[in-house]
Amino acid sequence: MSDFNSTDEKIIQATFSILQKEGLTKATTKKIAAEAGVNEVTIFRNFQNKNNLVEITKEYYLKIFLEKLEEIFDFNDEDEIERYLQSNFIGLLDLSESDFSIIKIAMEEVRDTPERKQLISRITTTVIDKLEEFFLSQVEKGKIRSVDCRVLAGMCFSITFQSIILWKVYDMKPSVETDQYGNHFLDILYNGIKA
Repeated sequence: MSDFNSTDEKIIQATFSILQKEGLTKATTKKIAAEAGVNEVTIFRNFQNKNNLVEITKEYYLKIFLEKLEEIFDFNDEDEIERYLQSNFIGLLDLSESDFSIIKIAMEEVRDTPERKQLISRITTTVIDKLEEFFLSQVEKGKIRSVDCRVLAGMCFSITFQSIILWKVYDMKPSVETDQYGNHFLDILYNGIKA
């Protein structure tokens, strides 16, 4: 947070903490000020209003999260499909609870104001773009048949991300070990569902 002074950093960190605990609708400047150990007037002087503070906070933590996603979904020319998809899955599972808070906040944002899908769409676009780029390179190498790589990327994103959200956000663990779950996913992806 090098663009912010130490007081602003404390306020932004406190805002994120309150958003994690209370959600967007219950977060108040009074609670944020108490969490940050500052006077409520300081929040208004430094950030003008609660909405501006919340937007700055979301943008800061979203940037951190998107950088982590870029790293998880990054690839090189030698990556094999199976290893790449497994490493994506493990990388997502290894994200901290704090990392997943931005997804919770994004999901709440969409629920509360459906016309604003900014956070969730930026997360989705980052991952799908990376997956599409990887699959296009695999088609060019002849490793997979020529398919609509955007559709394939969307399918992989949907399955992987929804699984992770079920486990990390809603605490709905699979009935099998995660590596076995990953292997089942790859088997279905490679071999389809036809008998």
